Amino acid sequence: MIICRARFKDRVLYGALDGERLIPIEGSIFADFAIGGEPIPLAGVRLLAPVGPSKIVAVGLNYKDHAAERGKPLPEEPLLFLKPSTAVIGPDEAIVYPHMSKRVDYEGELAVVIKRRAAQLSALEPVEPYLLGYTCFNDVTARDLQDKDKQFTRAKSFDTFAAIGPWIVTGLDPSNLEIKTHLNGKLRQSSNTRNLIFTIPDLVRFISNVMTLLPGDVITTGTPAGIGPMVPGDEVVVEIEGIGTLRNRVLRIREE
Repeated sequence: MIICRARFKDRVLYGALDGERLIPIEGSIFADFAIGGEPIPLAGVRLLAPVGPSKIVAVGLNYKDHAAERGKPLPEEPLLFLKPSTAVIGPDEAIVYPHMSKRVDYEGELAVVIKRRAAQLSALEPVEPYLLGYTCFNDVTARDLQDKDKQFTRAKSFDTFAAIGPWIVTGLDPSNLEIKTHLNGKLRQSSNTRNLIFTIPDLVRFISNVMTLLPGDVITTGTPAGIGPMVPGDEVVVEIEGIGTLRNRVLRIREE
């Protein structure tokens, strides 16, 4: 199933994608819900970020080739950092280039959306019941500030630095998916999730033993090699097999 969050006229709704139309969802996507009602043409809605997380738990250096390009040793445990919920934007929204930074990078990633509260999961506990589905993510990063600060908070937390979408795909096997990032139509990142150092089940269990994961929270699983800078006027597209494409432009100032 493909779950979309969209603005239709004066309301925000969830719907199941059926070709070129949305079938409204009644009830919480994190619990029992029903699909029905009058279909809405997809052309008549504006797709929004598919989820509003309480937190985004991001994983650094989770592809060997990315660790190599950053000159970092392979981590022995997942390297975690947080991105704030205020950084979230959806498909076709603008990434705003902050005045504090002189180099802002794209980082295409596969993201996991949490379905139910997860805390202190054991090493053998199945994680599938805790997962709603998967989506595309751009972990936008002020690279110069990351290198200057020697930690990630400021560089990863600017408004618009967490692009999510275009929707959530359920029932997907995330272990062998092609992931690509294009900048202005040119391929910049190309890898496969089979190259992850820490698998998604490993990440969910590990994170749940650090912090409680809540419905709607997002785990981003790391970016492959090929990161690079964006400038105002650029367009970046993250494409993941079985999910779709997340497209955003880069601007100097936020559009009204």
